[in-house]
Amino acid sequence: MPHKIQKTLVILKPDTIHRGIVGEILDRFEQKGIKIVGTKMLKMTDLLLDKHYAQHKGKHFLPNLKKFMKSLPVILVVLEGLDVVRVVRTMCGPTDGKNAPPGTIRGDYSMSTSATIIHASEDLKAAKKEISIFFKKSEIFGYRRPDIHFFYAEDEL
Repeated sequence: MPHKIQKTLVILKPDTIHRGIVGEILDRFEQKGIKIVGTKMLKMTDLLLDKHYAQHKGKHFLPNLKKFMKSLPVILVVLEGLDVVRVVRTMCGPTDGKNAPPGTIRGDYSMSTSATIIHASEDLKAAKKEISIFFKKSEIFGYRRPDIHFFYAEDEL
């Protein structure tokens, strides 16, 4: 059964901005053959964070996480590709940077369980919900990469 093209949300967190590694992180996705189809920079608000982190409401770590996420702007990115939700999460590595393998984004850039450089949607349902929180349909773009045949076999598209 052929895979379907999916979209997922990535948030480059305040530590990514502070450390000046936004380009390095985005480059990893582009070099993998994943398309950037939407991007914006914004300052997080309590309202947005409460929507985004609704599943963590009442958990002990949420107040500190929200404070961290409001400390600097974030960069929101919609990525598109085959099985992109799973691929992007694999590229990010486990949440705890100390336990993330080298070669993953967190394994290469994080030593923390909260300053984790990046957020990536956990599954397709979450990706759809998260994208709708931060992006209007008109802010997501479709296009074909001219080098697409170097990343996917003809029967995969």
